[in-house]
Amino acid sequence: MDKWLNIATSSKRSCARNPIPSTSTSESDCAVIQDDKVPTKIRKLVRKYDPEYINIGFTVTDVNNEPRPQCVICFEILSNQSMKPSLLNRHLTTKHNALVNKPKDFFIRKLSEMKGTKNIMSSFTGSTEKSVEASFLVSLRIAKSGKAHTIGEELVLPAAKDMVTCMLGEKSAKKLDMISLSNDTVRRRIETMALNVKNQLIDRVKRSEFFAIQLDESTDVTNYAQLMVYVRYIHANTIKEDYLFCEALPTRTTADEIFKKLSEFFAENGLDWMNCVGFCSDGARAMTGKFGGVATKVKSVADSCTFMHCNIHRQALAVKCMPEQFKHVLQETIKVVNFIKSRALNSRLFSKLCSEMGSDHIQLLLHTEVRWLSRGKMLSRLFELRSEVQLFLMETDFELRDRLTDELWITTLAYLSDIFNRINDLNLSLQGKTTNRFSVNDKIKAFIKKFQMINNIISNNHLESFSTLENFVAENSLTVSDDFIEDIKKHCQMLIETFEEYFKEDYSEFLRIRNPFTLDVNNVPENLTISEKECLIELSCDEGLRAEFTKLQLCEFWLKVKNEYPPLSRRALLFLIPFTTTYLVRADFLLCYF
Repeated sequence: MDKWLNIATSSKRSCARNPIPSTSTSESDCAVIQDDKVPTKIRKLVRKYDPEYINIGFTVTDVNNEPRPQCVICFEILSNQSMKPSLLNRHLTTKHNALVNKPKDFFIRKLSEMKGTKNIMSSFTGSTEKSVEASFLVSLRIAKSGKAHTIGEELVLPAAKDMVTCMLGEKSAKKLDMISLSNDTVRRRIETMALNVKNQLIDRVKRSEFFAIQLDESTDVTNYAQLMVYVRYIHANTIKEDYLFCEALPTRTTADEIFKKLSEFFAENGLDWMNCVGFCSDGARAMTGKFGGVATKVKSVADSCTFMHCNIHRQALAVKCMPEQFKHVLQETIKVVNFIKSRALNSRLFSKLCSEMGSDHIQLLLHTEVRWLSRGKMLSRLFELRSEVQLFLMETDFELRDRLTDELWITTLAYLSDIFNRINDLNLSLQGKTTNRFSVNDKIKAFIKKFQMINNIISNNHLESFSTLENFVAENSLTVSDDFIEDIKKHCQMLIETFEEYFKEDYSEFLRIRNPFTLDVNNVPENLTISEKECLIELSCDEGLRAEFTKLQLCEFWLKVKNEYPPLSRRALLFLIPFTTTYLVRADFLLCYF
């Protein structure tokens, strides 16, 4: 009890025993405390508690060895300077006006209730803290699983009590009753954890010297437009990528609305646009408009911000060009798959047929434009189940039922399966947390050179580059026509030209960032200052750092030398931090909406 109450006894001087003490304070009401660490002339007056203050609803508690008045109604603790009847009476009349005329016994009873509450809380402090922690842990699991909040009270807690009763006894199981897992409690716990995570992320981004964002908007299944943003920043000498926020766009999805949402979030959380050095999005007009796009608006408030058109979106645009014959077959394959997959009865009958035939798969795959990899997977699955599809279509009146008996059509399907699997491999290689402009540029260059090679050797009927097509031709002893070979060459050439058109970046002037140890002293970049050139030469000759360079990723290396070579490190990080794709945003949209 002494922890909560510190009532002066023997050291207190006698005071007048009026029902409500006088508002005047004499020297006898105060104790003089002299601190040895301050000059003797400076004195601190500490007001002392009078037991008669209970008449106006106040007891006393000790805070840092200083008596403080505490209201027995609302438990509010006032400052020591408020230990005056006039100020205490003001608290009572202001916040508890209905209790002004209550007798002394009423406040004494409230004081007893307050002491009892404190005793109970002190005796169960450890258990209460554990129960709250358990509530948070269960709420975290519910949030991660995406289940309804009511599952905690309806399933998790009863199941836990059953298991504890069985294994440890009923007495131990009763302790679980202290864990609150109601619908509202779980909601509050999740909101609290989400707010804490958000605050930590905002604090990290603020501490980062600069950061980059990727964003995109999409319409969900309820026809609401959602704007999602990811951020890449520096934390603990590493490059981090985190989900920043997702906000609904209430009306239009114009550049003004998108930039307004971004600006509001930055202003509310104290983020500085001047620290934003990278902005990555797709090529929609609202994003990339020369005069009114989001990229233009971002550059107007962030001078050093670099816009990156998502490389995966550019790759998806580049592969759309193909000869009419191949495009026609691709459209027909989509119709065949939709005929089976879009009708529930056909889908069930086809699954039954595949099961009876002992097939490796029992379902076809749908093609969706917004799913980057679906086209290649759909074509491969259709080619694998071509015999089953042929048998199924022969029992129907579908207009394309004879396509699976056409050798040229199936040969084209085999080629499309191979070519789009190669494109899928490229797509996957462009994704990942360690991607930067150098790695993306390498993948694109390699893809173009591979097809230049294929275009040269395909004339001699060398089909080794397309394994599915080669195996199908060999198994069925087919001869590939010259027209078909010409179509393949034409398609390869189209891919080469479109990729060269969409990917024109040349990073040769930034090779010093990629490998500063291959620097030619006679060819030092001209855009560096004299001091930066000297630092670059010094860095290129440091054999100790050369050994470290081979062990670390590119971003990690430049972060490691940040303190030793700050100007060079800053230039390198400004180049490496911006996102090159929007794969994080698109992956989350696909996860949420499909």
